[in-house]
Amino acid sequence: MSFRPGFINIRGRLIDLSVPRVMGIINVTPDSFYGKSRYTRDDEIVNAAFRMMEEGADFIDVGGYSSRPGAPDVTPGEERERVINAVRLISRELPEIVLSVDTFRSGIAREAVLEYGAAIINDISGGEADQAMFSTVEKLRVPYVIMHMQGTPGTMQNNPSYDNVVADILKWFGERIHRLTSMGVNDIILDPGIGFGKTAEHNFLILKNLGDFAVAGLPVMAGVSRKSVIWKTLGIDPGEALNGTTVLHTIALLNGASILRVHDVKEAVEAVKLVERINNSGIR
Repeated sequence: MSFRPGFINIRGRLIDLSVPRVMGIINVTPDSFYGKSRYTRDDEIVNAAFRMMEEGADFIDVGGYSSRPGAPDVTPGEERERVINAVRLISRELPEIVLSVDTFRSGIAREAVLEYGAAIINDISGGEADQAMFSTVEKLRVPYVIMHMQGTPGTMQNNPSYDNVVADILKWFGERIHRLTSMGVNDIILDPGIGFGKTAEHNFLILKNLGDFAVAGLPVMAGVSRKSVIWKTLGIDPGEALNGTTVLHTIALLNGASILRVHDVKEAVEAVKLVERINNSGIR
C-alpha cells in the first residue's frame, strides 16, 4: 500500500484523504475532447451536478476552457461567463458540494471563490500562465491543485521531451512548492498532468511511478479519465474508454493517488471501494 497524505482544509473543514476522493468533471465548453462531458444549458449543468453527487462525488470541478491539444483560445470574458454561471448555478442548487474551479486565470478564480462559493482552485498551468495566481491563492486560503504542463495547450504535444519525466516533474514541483509554502500556502495538491505535454510512454511512466510524487508529503491527483493515452493505445475512441479508464484508475489508486478527477463518478467510486478493501484486508 502506497503512502497517502492525510488531510486538506476546505473552509475550516478537514477533508480526510487517507481514503481517496473522487472529483467529477463538468466542462461548460462546446469542444471538450469527450462529448458527454460537455454541458452548456443551465438545466444540463445542474442535472449533471446532482447526478455526480448522488453517485458519490466528493468534489465537482467546473471548467470553461478546453485544454485538449490544439483547442482554440478562449477569451477571459468568454471563460468567465461560462464558469461563473455554472459555479453560481451549482452552488445555489447544491450548497453542500465542494466546488473546484478549473482555471489558470487568477481573476476568474478569485471571483468564483469570493462571490460564488468555489472552494478549490485547479490550475492546469501551475501558475505559469498568470503570474498573479500564487498571490491570489495566498489571499484566498483555499486548496490549490498545481498541475504540470510542458508548454501550453496549443503547443504541449509538439514533441514533448524530458531527461527523466518523473524526476524532471518532481524538480518542477519542488521549486513551486517552496515558493507557495514560503507564502503560507499549505493546502497544495499535486497533479503530474497526464496528457499535458507528455507522450504515451511518459504518461505510463508517471502512472507506474505515481507514488514517487508523494515524497513531498502532499496529496496527488490523477487525471487520466478517457484520455488519449487510453483510447489511442487501445485503438478505440473516448466514448469507448471507460473500461481502460477504470484500469488506470485502479493502478493510480494502488500507487497512492489521493484524488481521481473523472468523467464517470459511479465507476470511479466503485474502484475506490474495491481498492480500499484490498488495502485494508489484512492479507500479507
